[in-house]
Amino acid sequence: MTAPFNIVVLAAGRGTRMASTLPKVLHPLAGKPLLAHVLDTARRLDPVQTCVVYGYGGDAVPHAIADPNIAWALQAEQHGTGHAVMQALPHLGGSGVTLILYGDVPLTTLETMRELSALAAQDSLALLTIELPDPSGYGRIVRDGSGAVVRIVEHKDADAGVRAIHEVNTGLMALPTQLLAGWLARLTNGNTQGEYYLTDIIGMAVADGVPVRTCSPRHAWEILGVNSKVQLAQLERLHQANVAHTLLEQGVTLLDPARLDVRGMLLCGRDVSIDVNCVFEGRVELEDGVSVGANCVLRDARVGKGTQIAPFSHIVEATLGSHNHIGPYARIRPGTVLAADVHIGNFVEIKNSQVDDGSKINHLSYVGDSTVGKKVNIGAGTITCNYDGADKHRTVIEDDVFIGSDTQLVAPVTVGRGATIGAGSTITRDAPAGELTLSRSKQSSITGWQRPVKKPKA
Repeated sequence: MTAPFNIVVLAAGRGTRMASTLPKVLHPLAGKPLLAHVLDTARRLDPVQTCVVYGYGGDAVPHAIADPNIAWALQAEQHGTGHAVMQALPHLGGSGVTLILYGDVPLTTLETMRELSALAAQDSLALLTIELPDPSGYGRIVRDGSGAVVRIVEHKDADAGVRAIHEVNTGLMALPTQLLAGWLARLTNGNTQGEYYLTDIIGMAVADGVPVRTCSPRHAWEILGVNSKVQLAQLERLHQANVAHTLLEQGVTLLDPARLDVRGMLLCGRDVSIDVNCVFEGRVELEDGVSVGANCVLRDARVGKGTQIAPFSHIVEATLGSHNHIGPYARIRPGTVLAADVHIGNFVEIKNSQVDDGSKINHLSYVGDSTVGKKVNIGAGTITCNYDGADKHRTVIEDDVFIGSDTQLVAPVTVGRGATIGAGSTITRDAPAGELTLSRSKQSSITGWQRPVKKPKA
């Protein structure tokens, strides 16, 4: 926008039908609050000022969003949408355009916001309207014989003739800021709700000779609000369906688009395949040829070319190199960096460790706070004992090491290049390069020993 541009987001309601103590606008959709969706889109319009009107929940809403560029206006008592915008007035400049949005209407697109704001920049009051097959509950757009908007009538105040109208008010509007204060000052609450309706300024604009222009969203889901957990669940699936559609258009293979959850940003290269029931949180990057099996969770992760992630694997804040084989049932925890051609098998947990090219940890092992070299083979049941009850310590396993099954490496400890650790060992001192190191008690058998027998109950 070339003129000064303000955004007001109304977010003060409690949302009684949500049956929750959490303010309605903080309920999550795709992993982030409803209000955050609205603000993330609105920021792309580059407003001079963004003001959020909050109320129920007190400081919970500003605290959850924590954006220093937002002005917060408290509506301590809720007396309607007009009253809510009154609270924002002190934070707005006196010129340009003000766009009014709702914190519980999260899916409005940037294109729709831009079109609405552009209409208001023509010294008009701009409304976002839509034709609905069932307009029940919405305010109706009343036009005169020439098609000009003359007023909005709320559903509860409408007679049968007005209720037969299918064009409805979505609540979103944009208007010249210099006219807003005067119109708000003239609002009254003489209606069945005893509230100050923002929509009453439409009639004032008509009386003042200010054109009332309308535009419509490209998709009906853009104007859907959330008033209950049922509606929240419906919008979640709508949003995920939109995300899935975009991924499919980009060439990603989704085994079932209806069973995908992206709660953040998912970036995919070519020939990526994602099986059912996978969850992607934060920022996840899947490079060319990555395959993600069913029921995996990835959060803030980067996965290199050609890597295959088998089902039920969990990868968080980690970087995986190219052509890795992960899982099934692998857990890759924060701080882990895997190089190329690394194999992490079933029920293996890696935390805060670096594993170099060609190394394998295939079965039932824990590797934490470790540096693992190239072409290392770590046998089943191996544990790096990295925590002494107070501090974490590091294990270093150099290139070409073979570690036998059921080994405990008690950190801090280093296993030298090319060393072999015998199965069943507990290693508490550095193991020299190129040698076999083992630690076992002498095996013995006791002749004539009898296994205890449980006594019958009296």
